[in-house]
Amino acid sequence: MTSPSGRTGQRRIGRSLGVTLSTLAVLASGVSAPARAQDDGVSLIRDTEIEEILHHDADPLFAAAGLDPKTVRILIVGDKTLNAFATQGLQLGLNTGLILQTENPNQLRGVIAHETGHLAGGHPIRSDEMMKAGLKPMILTMGLGILAALAGSPDGGAALIANSQYAGALGALGYSREQESRADQAGAGFLEATGQSGRGLVEFFDNFRYQEVFDQSRRFAYFRSHPLSSERIEVLRSRVERMPHYSAVDTPEDLAQHEVMKAKLEGFINPQVALMKYKETDTGFPARYARAIAYYQMKEPDRALQLLDPLIADHPDNPYLWELKGQILFEFNRVAQAEEPQRKSVALKPDAALLRINLGQTLISLNDPKKLEEGVQELKRSLLNDPDNAVTWRLLADAYDKQHKDGEARLATAEQYFSLGAVREAKVFAMRARELLPKDTPDWRRATDIVLASRPSNQELKDLAKDGAVQLNPGR
Repeated sequence: MTSPSGRTGQRRIGRSLGVTLSTLAVLASGVSAPARAQDDGVSLIRDTEIEEILHHDADPLFAAAGLDPKTVRILIVGDKTLNAFATQGLQLGLNTGLILQTENPNQLRGVIAHETGHLAGGHPIRSDEMMKAGLKPMILTMGLGILAALAGSPDGGAALIANSQYAGALGALGYSREQESRADQAGAGFLEATGQSGRGLVEFFDNFRYQEVFDQSRRFAYFRSHPLSSERIEVLRSRVERMPHYSAVDTPEDLAQHEVMKAKLEGFINPQVALMKYKETDTGFPARYARAIAYYQMKEPDRALQLLDPLIADHPDNPYLWELKGQILFEFNRVAQAEEPQRKSVALKPDAALLRINLGQTLISLNDPKKLEEGVQELKRSLLNDPDNAVTWRLLADAYDKQHKDGEARLATAEQYFSLGAVREAKVFAMRARELLPKDTPDWRRATDIVLASRPSNQELKDLAKDGAVQLNPGR
């Protein structure tokens, strides 16, 4: 995960990629274990295993709504509060607190179906409240906070993240009662169309019916932005109970995956709680997994590895166990030992960008020119599947610096900022890269493209025109 485990910018759980300030780490990271910004803070989490489970749950619902699943981005928000949201750009966010509150896959899919109803109905685009909330500046501020932490200023990074006004912004993502009702009905239809019961959505709302009587300040964020009422619940219940698939149940495989996801999140985000919940007497896979992660998060790597090695022996083809082992070894300064399990994780799941990022990060950390170059190639391969990963670009910049490739390093830094939406910083580094890169090469042209896409001034356009990169209109 990149959030709880956060080695890089976005928080990754397995070391996939994170937005916080740990391996789960960042909107900017690249490695796996869920990362977290602070113990009680907010972070965006990247973790290949959890993302796969969520897409397994969500993609059929997206397709039923007429959306291309490949174009919908699921954001995992490392926040203990209960919340979910849909934003412009086909982005669906789920707080870890909400995921952990769901009792089964059907309940979680019910929430996803409801939020898909908002996406399909264009509600985020029509929401004045969301526009006023400034979600994009909030995410950008979080991203810059992560970058500050990665650059060696954890206090400054934490301050930026704290000032991102996450709670206020999402609290302003308000929907009208009419939109809520439409999203309920649409979500129920998507569940039915995919052969699933709408019972879970009703159950989830029913579990929090008491929120209706609370004043706004005491309600969960989800029920502030998604007004709940007994009438709404009963209208929804009446419809789903009449649907042909109302009696459908979750498969054993789906139930097992849901428990693995919750155990992994609990171990990374709430390690002490995880050790109480998943007792030593519980020999099931989720419990053993959660305990190993929890001890790792509590800075007891040897104890974590003692639990993890038998798990790997029982499940040698599980890439995420190998990923976790490599992550633990890397983060506790056993970099050379981390290489082998990370290679194994990539071999088992070669298309997982976050696993390649982990391996690339380890290789460029070794004092070996050949492995440094191999690490660069691994990072570049990861970009084929995850081109906007700011952490990958940061790591590439570090690697190119070690290789004394100044132009490529500046271009990678420009890409890093550009992927975060920090166009001013991206433009500055892209202009520097153009000065250092051979003219008319693909990298030089890419640097030019970044400048042109980053609101260049008239003077900067004139500078580009001097070497023929652009042609100015007469009189400009």
